[in-house]
Amino acid sequence: MSYQTQGLKKIYHQPRRLIAKNWLSFFHPLQIGITGSQGKTSVTQTLAKILKNDGPTIVTDTNLDTNFNVPITALKVKPWTKYIVWELGVDHIGEMDKHLEIAKPKIGIITGISPVHTDKEHFGSIDNLIKEKRKLIENLPNKNGVAILNWDDENVKKMAPFTKANIFFYGTDKKNCQVYFDPKKIKITIQGTEFILKYKNKNYKFKTKLIGRHHAYNFSAIFSCLINIFNNPKKAYFLIKKTLKSLKPLKGRMNIEKGPLKTLILNDSLRANPKSTDEGLKTFYEIPYKKGRKIAVLGVMGELYDPIIEHKKTAKTLVKFPPDIIIGVGDYRKYTINEAINLGFPKNNIFYADDVFEASKILKNILKPNDFIYLKSSLLRNLWRIIKILKNESICCNNELCSYDHCKQ
Repeated sequence: MSYQTQGLKKIYHQPRRLIAKNWLSFFHPLQIGITGSQGKTSVTQTLAKILKNDGPTIVTDTNLDTNFNVPITALKVKPWTKYIVWELGVDHIGEMDKHLEIAKPKIGIITGISPVHTDKEHFGSIDNLIKEKRKLIENLPNKNGVAILNWDDENVKKMAPFTKANIFFYGTDKKNCQVYFDPKKIKITIQGTEFILKYKNKNYKFKTKLIGRHHAYNFSAIFSCLINIFNNPKKAYFLIKKTLKSLKPLKGRMNIEKGPLKTLILNDSLRANPKSTDEGLKTFYEIPYKKGRKIAVLGVMGELYDPIIEHKKTAKTLVKFPPDIIIGVGDYRKYTINEAINLGFPKNNIFYADDVFEASKILKNILKPNDFIYLKSSLLRNLWRIIKILKNESICCNNELCSYDHCKQ
């Protein structure tokens, strides 16, 4: 069942959709649509900042549900708007169809697929999720449309036959990707990330304050998009480099902060799914840090078709890319802890906590100055409350799940 607005929101929402659709038909900005299970917000917001250096650009808001975001964004378009960058998130069958009634992208980017929103209340299966997200490229223009796809993601790569638009792959495969990179040459520090993208046998070096291996993929998607817009890789590279100087991590998306008891935090507490958790743990492992121990605090990942299996899978990553100490918070993280121990992770260095309060007690007992904490959770779980508790600050919610409109960081 597709998402339906209720009450007063429905009264305003439906007429606004109709007005937005008609309003947008008067103008002809270049429209880029972006979807995926991870990376789409970063790609959307970064691409929009880059395109603003070339002309007036409208982008979807990061704080609004996509169902409201699309018509609201459309109504911001002016006669002089040159670009629209749409983040097209979906979590129910039929939502992409509703988005595409208004949004008409010429370029579609699919960043990756992870089994989020695959529980019974949402898509019900990963196949339904794939079919829904795939609609973005199925509806691209046949002649001059471009589908930009992540070759390294098997589910995304398999979408290629379902579009009649031109296909442009990015990833790590030199033979099959137009834009590609060597994952072994990614350099990550607390200060940021460095990598080299390759296009037509030429190297394009990037250095950003953003932290994470996944940014090589994000900028590959962005670079691919700009190449297709301008047909000029030098201009695309120049615009990215110009924007990189001012780019900063979004709060809760792999940003460095001072922690309690003279510690350091890699704050990744805004979103969590299996893929982003694995990539975050790999990044945390690869950051060179010798001042103290690395402690990973992991919350439960929600809206999964088989949460037990998905939480067990995290254990393999933890054993392959081990932090010094692990704390799992919430019911399904019991499976992560038990599986990690079964796979050989030292029992004395791994802990389970029922909630943020128990996790705070554990951390208070083990934390030492200069320890480096990786905090990974979804916004709804709000593990940031652990940090507030350790700082003796008040929190406004004692529940396992926190509403989006309170318990702010």
